[in-house]
Amino acid sequence: MSVQADTDEHRDDLGSRFGMWLFIFTELLLFAGLFLTYAIYRFKNWQAFHLAAEELDTFIGSVNTLILLVSSATIAMSITAIQQKRKILTLVLMGITMIIGIIFLINKYFEWGVKFEHGLYPGSEILASFGKGEVLFFGLYFFMTGLHALHIIIGLVFIGFVFYDVLREKINSENFVHLENAGLYWHLVDIIWVFLFPLFYLIT
Repeated sequence: MSVQADTDEHRDDLGSRFGMWLFIFTELLLFAGLFLTYAIYRFKNWQAFHLAAEELDTFIGSVNTLILLVSSATIAMSITAIQQKRKILTLVLMGITMIIGIIFLINKYFEWGVKFEHGLYPGSEILASFGKGEVLFFGLYFFMTGLHALHIIIGLVFIGFVFYDVLREKINSENFVHLENAGLYWHLVDIIWVFLFPLFYLIT
């Protein structure tokens, strides 16, 4: 009976991991399509994209990149901690990851706020007066960074549920596949930003 239970649990873990990898693959395809769209429009409107990119705050973009890279490390370390049966450390590291994610969103909120104050958003008369290229740039900027921010929020909710399960010891050193999946999802979020940052902030 015990062997059968272990077998069923192993199959569930494999199914859970496979499902997460399949989801990550579809998300990568989605963003790959968006990156390709960006590349095509940039090629056709390179001068306008160059001028529009100068309106972005490279410092804030760099800070967000740095803190997300740190969060990738903390969520990875939490998986190691749970394997070592260090529950408190696991919770601390997951908590740090969530705090960093919230800081990222706060930074993005203020960054977007500045753009709205200056009329640099889709539908703005000020932006429309600059020309088609600038409209395309900021349209892609808000859509792609907004979609990424949505993924951050989903990731925070996901990690929050896993945090609660670790607290209740439903997730432990013998059963931590959901924590691994949360880590994989968070790494996806970080990887997407690693591509978004140079595309919008660095390439001129």
